[in-house]
Amino acid sequence: MCSFNACKYNYACKAIYDRLVAKEKRKTLVLIAVCNTLLKQAFAIAKSGLTYDNNYRSVLLKN
Repeated sequence: MCSFNACKYNYACKAIYDRLVAKEKRKTLVLIAVCNTLLKQAFAIAKSGLTYDNNYRSVLLKN
């Protein structure tokens, strides 16, 4: 259920959702991918102790 709201309000999840829907993937598969992204975000926030930053971009993706 969190995946539905994340597709509306979380930019990273919305980007994944739009990209996979454009590839004509099944909705259940797309929502599972969004759920996986949410879990990764939650774990990273809990591990680092920082607050959520919607504009954060990974250093690894800049290369």
